[in-house]
Amino acid sequence: MNLHSGLREYTLTSALKDSRFPPMTRDELPRLFCSVSLLTNFEDVCDYMDWEVGVHGIRIEFINEKGSKRTATYLPEVAKEQGWDHIQTIDSLLRKGGYKAPITNEFRKTIKLTRNTDF
Repeated sequence: MNLHSGLREYTLTSALKDSRFPPMTRDELPRLFCSVSLLTNFEDVCDYMDWEVGVHGIRIEFINEKGSKRTATYLPEVAKEQGWDHIQTIDSLLRKGGYKAPITNEFRKTIKLTRNTDF
């Protein structure tokens, strides 16, 4: 994705469409602080557990309960800052990506995971 259009798209998605949080309001804008982190050099892995907490940024792709392809990404520091293990991180990413059904180990195995190699 082009960096300029990607920043615009993900800024709006983060501010207004992240199902984990209420949309930002006009009153919050004066107190808004913004930063950008870019993950590069991703590699596919064969197992959704093949990454290190606090080291790798990860991106998952999955098919949701309605049959639509969805994605979600976390920076390397997210799981570490939250105190999450691999399973908690993956489950949080699934929810971030809009997956609403119960999460089973069998479903986790269907996830396509890529990790960044710049660390």
